[in-house]
Amino acid sequence: MKLKDVYRRMVALGIEADPRGKKQVEELLKERQKEKEKAKGDDSEGFQEDTLFNPYSDTAILYGEETREIKRILVGIDIEVGEVLLADRLREKGEAIDLIMAHHPEGKALSALHKVMHMQEDLLHQIGVPINIAEGIMASRIGEVRRGLAPLNHNRAVDAARLLDLPLMCVHTPADNQVQTFLSRVIEERNPKKVDDILKLLKEIPEYKEAAKRGSGPTLFAGKKDGRCGKVIVDMTGGTSGSEEAYARLAQAGVGTIVGMHMGEKHRKEAEKYHINVVIAGHMASDSLGMNLLLDALERQGIQVVACAGMIRYSRNVQ
Repeated sequence: MKLKDVYRRMVALGIEADPRGKKQVEELLKERQKEKEKAKGDDSEGFQEDTLFNPYSDTAILYGEETREIKRILVGIDIEVGEVLLADRLREKGEAIDLIMAHHPEGKALSALHKVMHMQEDLLHQIGVPINIAEGIMASRIGEVRRGLAPLNHNRAVDAARLLDLPLMCVHTPADNQVQTFLSRVIEERNPKKVDDILKLLKEIPEYKEAAKRGSGPTLFAGKKDGRCGKVIVDMTGGTSGSEEAYARLAQAGVGTIVGMHMGEKHRKEAEKYHINVVIAGHMASDSLGMNLLLDALERQGIQVVACAGMIRYSRNVQ
């Protein structure tokens, strides 16, 4: 596959698994087309053409010609300068690396991470929070994330890849959509009654089972193991952690248990305050699961995958 085809495939799979539904995502892309048509002069020069098919600001080709042929990729949850040097070292040893793929965004995708957080407004609305309130809850949090990202040195890994001529891309929300949809389906099928039932079913999934061996498996952050689940939601996509203000609204909407990747202490205390159970599946394991579901599709196209940097590789193609 060519680099551009890998990129488009990752985006397409992200759209297929988008919890908002394909129709809503397509409406968003139509709005982008209208924005392009309205743009004139300097505004049109800054318009990024790939936003017409890619709704995820945190997913992008960061370096490399789109026509490059890709046969073997190095994949990590976090790709920094060290991992770029690792790819170059493997290349020196004769182990070809045609592309480095990060999960967490770098470069322009990191500086634009806050833009994808607007999808959390739609997800809150799906659960039962009025859309005007969802937008209000998220507004200050999105601004906080945008300001926090502004001073970062976004391009370190990208510059290293450019100097060593190693194509680099990142795939964030498409992978998070995959794990969100996968776990939502599993939980719906199993219909767990107690919180401990969720912990047990997570540990049956290979990525979480391996993470448990490494000391970073699923754990209970709030609530009781023998407590009843109530309405369970999976919260694993939308850029990064949402607003602390959401938990009161989630409780009003009847949410009893949240299954997430990770959670800060302030968010945990808010969930606990409103008697919402919190099961944290694990960050690296959840990201690995999402990436694996994407990588399996590339593997079926003949692409070899080499895992590094926290990536727990498990192929479902051989099962």
